Amino acid sequence: MPATRHRRSIPALAALAAAAVAAPLLLAAAPAQAHGQREGRLARELVEEVTARGAYRHLARFQQIADANGGNRAAGTPGHAASAAYVHDTLKKAGYAVSYQDFDIYEAHTRTERTTVLGASGRELATAAFTFTPSTPAGGLTAPLALARVDETPGCSADDYASDTFTGKIALVKRGSCTFAEKQKAAAQAGAAGVIVYNHSGTTPVRGGFSSPSEGVVPSAGITLADGEALAAAAAAGEVRVRLDLDQEHVKKTTRNVVAETRGGRVDRVVTVGAHLDSVPEGPGINDNGSGSAGLLEVALKLADEGANKKGRGPANRVRFAWWSAEELGLLGSEHYVAQLSEKQKEDIALYLNFDMIASPNPVQFVYDGDDSDKTGEGAGPAGSDRIEALINGFLDARRTPHEGSDFDGRSDYGPFIANGIPAGGTFTGAEGVKTAEQAARHGGTAGAPYDPNYHGAGDTLKNVDLKAFDTNLDVIAHAVGTYAQSLRSLGR
Repeated sequence: MPATRHRRSIPALAALAAAAVAAPLLLAAAPAQAHGQREGRLARELVEEVTARGAYRHLARFQQIADANGGNRAAGTPGHAASAAYVHDTLKKAGYAVSYQDFDIYEAHTRTERTTVLGASGRELATAAFTFTPSTPAGGLTAPLALARVDETPGCSADDYASDTFTGKIALVKRGSCTFAEKQKAAAQAGAAGVIVYNHSGTTPVRGGFSSPSEGVVPSAGITLADGEALAAAAAAGEVRVRLDLDQEHVKKTTRNVVAETRGGRVDRVVTVGAHLDSVPEGPGINDNGSGSAGLLEVALKLADEGANKKGRGPANRVRFAWWSAEELGLLGSEHYVAQLSEKQKEDIALYLNFDMIASPNPVQFVYDGDDSDKTGEGAGPAGSDRIEALINGFLDARRTPHEGSDFDGRSDYGPFIANGIPAGGTFTGAEGVKTAEQAARHGGTAGAPYDPNYHGAGDTLKNVDLKAFDTNLDVIAHAVGTYAQSLRSLGR
């Protein structure tokens, strides 16, 4: 275990936490000082008690599990099953009401992925079959190319496909703006027999996919930007025929979410906190997302130490922790969970907090932009998301920790919650994006390098996490959970 960072002194830590609780941004109306102190007690105590040393042991356990199970903890594998059992059994011993939620997933095994340009200038193109694509007929699908319109939303809507020109042809579509499923659906509705998506940047083929085999309508694959532009230019000048040859097997598996909640607290004011537990098949996923999973687990254990599961000592509001599976396959675990809720159960969820990748080795402290103050991307979250952002920002400001907004782009498990009108927030420290010079000046680290150079790779190990960023975000989780468990005043309720 690496050397542990020295924690702040308890008096200084308590003062900072108290300042964050009392900050004007955090409360809809300023409470009396005594009331504010009572309201912030649990948050202060959790921040004091949750440590990187304590949570590191969970990261180490996830690494051990991956090492013993083929190097990963992907959904539907023994590595994920062992991770889920570890979380489940640890929380059960701490007194939580813990349950598994099983659901089906599919695993794609690609046997053939090939695109061949026919004719005198024939050649074979680097090709990546989309995950859960239908296979082509034996020997491949041979047809002329038809070009989808390239605009700000290329191939995303019906009017990007000229009437009667796509029937029986293979649609060539540029990547960008909408999902691969939306592009495929629009092309298929125009009569296309297959879809080839070319990249909008880089030198590698598009690696896209669908959430399940049922979402795949026609054979679909990705190619490079250069090959796509060359095909588009040739097809604009005359007919270009290609053979798309895809053969993919879809194997059904079962995986599970782990859900644990306090035994007390108001059931109509549920504070839900989540992180995905699965890794990609290519690596152990210690930052993505062992870090968020370990952080939640350690906060849950310290909350139990505070009497969360003892009669008469629990928090005012029910706290529900969730470890999602199959996030890496398209948020399948959290989507399944939300889809199973009744309307009343959705209404009872006061808010959702999400923590995904909180120990990136070249980190930036990102906070989900609940109020859309950055004016980029998808806009504000549901009402209350702005107050969650303010609570987290206020806490970080009181600690003089630099931070910046992150768009609600739906890339993590808050997506199904905000889609159902549930306010959400949270933090992360960056994935494959590249750190700017301005960010390096504010947050430290290396400009021009990814926030996590090991993202979705074998290098996402225990050796490649930033414990300082991890510690900061553990405190954010502890403060938010402690605050909302006791009171929703800062949420305007």
